[in-house]
Amino acid sequence: MSGRRVLVTGGTGFLGSRVTHALAAHPAVEAVVAADLRAPDESTPGVVFERCDVTTDDLASLLVRHRIDAVVHLAAIVDPGRDVALEYRVDVEGSRRVIDACVATGVARLVVSSSGAAYGYHADNPAWLHETDPVRGNDAFPYSRHKRLVEEMLAAARDTHPDLEQVVLRIGTILGPTVRNQITALWDGPRLLGVAGSDSPFVFVWVDDVAAAMVRAATDGPVGIYNVAGSGRLTVREIARRLGKPVVFVPAWLLQAALWTGRALHLTDHGPEQVRFLNYRPVLANASLIRDFGYTPQMTSAEAFEAYLATHPGVARRG
Repeated sequence: MSGRRVLVTGGTGFLGSRVTHALAAHPAVEAVVAADLRAPDESTPGVVFERCDVTTDDLASLLVRHRIDAVVHLAAIVDPGRDVALEYRVDVEGSRRVIDACVATGVARLVVSSSGAAYGYHADNPAWLHETDPVRGNDAFPYSRHKRLVEEMLAAARDTHPDLEQVVLRIGTILGPTVRNQITALWDGPRLLGVAGSDSPFVFVWVDDVAAAMVRAATDGPVGIYNVAGSGRLTVREIARRLGKPVVFVPAWLLQAALWTGRALHLTDHGPEQVRFLNYRPVLANASLIRDFGYTPQMTSAEAFEAYLATHPGVARRG
């Protein structure tokens, strides 16, 4: 039996480049195609680049031309929150087109990068979220809403097209040597902001652990839905202690009012809904990833955070 022929959408991005590199080195993989809008900074032996826009291009012909039997769908907006219409086209409509192309061409397996944000930021979230908990998203956060919509499409496809195997990975906050996003921006200032009465816990996962889980999902891993996160969690106090910075805890109502005013005066892009983002963090349990999927992250949440600090030496205070 020949090896897997895998196409990775978003294959030249921060995560995608690591996934394609690891796939190319896997003995069960025959061919790897990195499909993205931007060519890679440097070529990887065994990886073919195809320029591809998931919102407009003929995905089915691309899959047929390369005889693809597994797709890893990573294409998404890297910095959400700036152009909601574009985010919807890429994240939701693009995902629909990928699913349809896989069905039309007889692709055997589809691997999708979802997010802990799909669960949503809710006051009644359990302390640890498991894969059996409902995916509710939040309409106030387009990224969270889009992840919920994509998961609903995937659930419908499992009913109508059971021959298409699915592996859905709900990923925690990814850290890596070049990561800069709205989460890491919380740590850059002289102090951290906290919501009074909330621990604001975070679960982290190192990028190489995510890539390894993706490779297993595309090759010999079992189908299903799995949270992908390092073991354990870090509260805002623990993060601040490691950074050597104080935490300023503000009552939720006061923070909401300040953000409402700041956005009205064009001083910030964030609005009062950001309080929910800080207050009700989705905390992902990884027991099923380890027990059922068969992958144990090499780094815990705390170790991933330490690795992030080691590769971003200016974030933590010295001494």
